[in-house]
This record gives sequence, structure tokens and C-alpha cells, in this order.
Amino acid sequence: MKKIVMALALFSVFACQESKIGFVDNQKLMEEYQEKVDVEAKFKVKIDALTKKRDSISQMFQMKLQAFQAKAQKMPQAQAQEEYGQLQQEGQFMGQQLQTQEQELQLQSQTEMDSIVSKVKREVKAYGKDNGYTFILGGGDGGSVLYGAEAQEVTAPIVKALNEKYKN
Repeated sequence: MKKIVMALALFSVFACQESKIGFVDNQKLMEEYQEKVDVEAKFKVKIDALTKKRDSISQMFQMKLQAFQAKAQKMPQAQAQEEYGQLQQEGQFMGQQLQTQEQELQLQSQTEMDSIVSKVKREVKAYGKDNGYTFILGGGDGGSVLYGAEAQEVTAPIVKALNEKYKN
């Protein structure tokens, strides 16, 4: 009986200690973080440039192919096949070059985004420690908070802190 009373007393002492809990809207946090917005804009410019380059090369190659087809009618078949094979190799090489550039761009983008996510996690942790939170939960799309009182949402001050650090 004494053990039960002690356990209840101990439980009531721990139950009286309040936990400060807040939540962050993950989607809103990332949408409003200026560094993420800037990185996306930078990569959009690079992707657009690569797309234009691909379109230009493709158009140029199509013109070259059409010119060859007109010329091939007047050449011996063996020579036409040889030149056509060279054109195919050239097209494959250009395609591989463009694909490599696209993959490098995707890798760079993913690396920078991973870095941003790490910064955000560190900032949320620091904000929680500095402001006495026991827990800061993630909400919004892909989060685990199904409901949170607006007073417990700490998205705005964390976004503000992140953007201030990014400016500096």
C-alpha cells in the first residue's frame, strides 16, 4: 500500500510540472524562409537556361539532320549510312552531355535544400531551448499536429529569426 501511495505522490509531482508545447507549420515555415525562396529562384534560372540550351541544341541538330537527309539522296548508300551513323553518335553524345548537366544541377539543388532543412531544424531547436519549450511539434502538410491552438503556434517568430540570420 505504501508503494502505491508513493507512486501516486511521485506521479502527482511530475504531473504538476507543466510542459511548454508549441508547434510549427512546416509548409508555411519553408515557404516563408527567404534563403529557401532565393535558392529556388537561383535554380529556376539555371534550369531555364539549361532548357533553352537543350531546345537550341535540339533545333540545331534537327536542322543538321534535315540537311543531311536532303544531301543523302545524292550520295552512295554506304557513304550515307556512314554519315548517318556519325550523326547518331553526335546526337547521343549531346544527349548524354545535357543529361549529365541536368543531373549535376539536381544534385546541387538537393544538397542546398538539405542544408536549408538542417538550418531550419537547428533554428527550431535553438528557439525551443531559448524560449523554454519542452516540445515543438511539426504541423501542416506532412506534420503530426492535427490541431493546435493558435497561441501555441511559433511559426512566425521562427521564420523571423531564420530570415534575420539569413540577412546577416
